[in-house]
Amino acid sequence: MMSEMNADNGKTEQNATDISGNSGATEMSSAPPAVQAAPSTLAATPAQSPAEAPAADEATGNTGRFMLFQAVPSWLFSLVVHMVILVVLGLMMLPFEVEELPSLTSVMSKNDIIEEIVDDLTDILDEPIDIPTEEVEVEMQVDTISEVTDVEEIEIADDVEAPVAAVEFEKIADRVAPTTDLLSSTESVVGSGISGRGAEARAVMVRDYGGTKQSEAAVAMALKWIANHQNNDGSWSFDHSLNGQRCNCSKAGSLKTSMNGATAMALLPFLGAGNTHKKGAYKKQVEAGLYYLTRAMKVKGATGDLTDPGGRLYSHGLAAITLCEAFAMTKDRQLMAPAQMSLNFIVYAQDPVGGGWRYRPKQAGDTSVVGWQLMALKSGHMGYLQVPPATIQGCYKFLDSVAANSGATYGYTTPGAGQATTAVGLLCRMYMGWKKEEPALQRGVDQLAKWGPSKGNMYFNYYATQVMRHTGGKRWDVWNKELRDYLVASQEKGNGHSSGSWSIGTDHGARSGGRLYSTTLATMILEVYYRHMPIYAKQAAEDEFPL
Repeated sequence: MMSEMNADNGKTEQNATDISGNSGATEMSSAPPAVQAAPSTLAATPAQSPAEAPAADEATGNTGRFMLFQAVPSWLFSLVVHMVILVVLGLMMLPFEVEELPSLTSVMSKNDIIEEIVDDLTDILDEPIDIPTEEVEVEMQVDTISEVTDVEEIEIADDVEAPVAAVEFEKIADRVAPTTDLLSSTESVVGSGISGRGAEARAVMVRDYGGTKQSEAAVAMALKWIANHQNNDGSWSFDHSLNGQRCNCSKAGSLKTSMNGATAMALLPFLGAGNTHKKGAYKKQVEAGLYYLTRAMKVKGATGDLTDPGGRLYSHGLAAITLCEAFAMTKDRQLMAPAQMSLNFIVYAQDPVGGGWRYRPKQAGDTSVVGWQLMALKSGHMGYLQVPPATIQGCYKFLDSVAANSGATYGYTTPGAGQATTAVGLLCRMYMGWKKEEPALQRGVDQLAKWGPSKGNMYFNYYATQVMRHTGGKRWDVWNKELRDYLVASQEKGNGHSSGSWSIGTDHGARSGGRLYSTTLATMILEVYYRHMPIYAKQAAEDEFPL
């Protein structure tokens, strides 16, 4: 019985296999033949017993499922397949919502980020860095400088009573000096160029070089007149009527806007006679005048500008000479910085092309302005202040450009033979190293002697007298006697307010500078015996400019 059931089952499975195996053929045939074949197949199936029912049901189910595929039209099946494909593709194309993770910038504000970075950098920078160091031993050798001893001052005129200026001198370096070791590094020694201003040396040099008691008395009277015309703020003006005092002195200068230049010119005769802000009958006047100049200085970096609207670089050169001489005479470190800064401005203002100076910084030069600037540089050099060699080399270049007659005469801005410019040019050459035997210098001195002292041009007399005095000889003796006696005789005397002054000259300087201008130049001419040591003395030649 079991064998029959198995056999029947085998047939059924075989039959199902045939249908399954031909399923592709069935799908390709039309529906009616498949429907017609179904009754014959069913009719051929024998009746089943209860024991065979499960197997028969399973076979019948499988057969039915395959029959369903055969019964479904091909277009419907294709539609279903395509629908499934479309659904799958659709699901693949749908965007997936991905949960956005919070970013650093969304959680932290910009300020928080910056603060965190700064904190990190601070922590890094605060960490100590160990740098190995080595101790270096430096052996320094310091030369001992012997102190210059003071000499007893000789009073020239006991009847000179100087008025007291209203302004007190103060520590000017605290205002104008940069914070450096400049003021404490050295204590300058007075150069030999001005050592004749001491009282003892002065008396000797007056006797040896052609001065007289009358010339010294004239100097004393002139200093008194200059002191009486000082302004309350310590300054002087070429228009001497501006000092607020009752002054009936005639011939005031027209140049009212050159206070620095006028103050400097007024101070130079005091310094030439040995008066400083430390000692002398006029120390209060000198103190107030120096205070005015240092307050007027326009400080910029390491330079100190003392130009003014009226005198421009003329005024600066005169003021620089004054500061440098006062420093060299006193060794007062309070004056070191202002004096050096005034020289630094001269160096800055030099024409970089032609090597000269004129009214404004960097302008092509003229001999007159060059003379004052070079005298300032020489005064600074005598006080052991810094003077760049390149600046002096520039002066050489300028003088060569205005020299004529192979260096014996000089013009203003071009080669020439003007009286005043020749005197300026020759003195500059002497200070810059020309020897006494220089042929051009000797020919130039011959020319000055031929012209002789001027009765109306104190500017020419001032420079020419220095040239003649430094060269000496018979030419100097003749020049000195003529000019010395003329100045002593032409000085105003008596009890009037103008007593002790000069009002001579018709040149441009005399008209602009007036009585103060003429008086200061005449006084310095009479001080020529001791204002500067002879350039061609045995030791003076060692003080030439560095090149």
